Amino acid sequence: MLQTIQARDISLYELEEKFALQLAQEEQFFTEWTDNLPLLTETEKLSLKRLKSNYLNLTKRRPMSEEAVKMVVLSPLLDLAGFYQSPFEIETEKSLEISAEDDSVIVKGKIDVLIIQQRFWVLVIESKSTRFDVLTALPQALAYMLDTPNVEQPTFGLLVNGREFVFVKLLQQGQPKYARSFALSIEKENELQ
Repeated sequence: MLQTIQARDISLYELEEKFALQLAQEEQFFTEWTDNLPLLTETEKLSLKRLKSNYLNLTKRRPMSEEAVKMVVLSPLLDLAGFYQSPFEIETEKSLEISAEDDSVIVKGKIDVLIIQQRFWVLVIESKSTRFDVLTALPQALAYMLDTPNVEQPTFGLLVNGREFVFVKLLQQGQPKYARSFALSIEKENELQ
């Protein structure tokens, strides 16, 4: 019997069972998030300081909604990273549908933000409200990442709830494997940098 699951409702267990997804155990699997990082300019550091100030000011009284997180935190970060410039393209609310190998499960959803370089998915971004733990977005982001058209290359993801950020890497050659960074906090000194 065919089962349809919304990506926002899928669990890591279901991804492991239906799509053979595994957590990578090798320490060297995901070094991109820590190795050979570019040094920030003073202007970039000031921009990040302003972003942090905006976040702290807006969360004094109430949690930020998912849309506010995208506007106040995510958009300035994408600009600083150069993702609004060539050769990158951005798609928002991109629909997707993946199915298990035995076609018993279909996962449907919409990617919050997708950054593309030609046909290669550079980054899949899933955002949540500051009310939610950032890792609640992990299964949903991985479901989207499994739909990349270029399975020969790694796909990267970013989970963000405004307060925290987690980077994700997925390789699909052979059995799909993923790894993630630990949660970085906008509230901790220099973690945003």
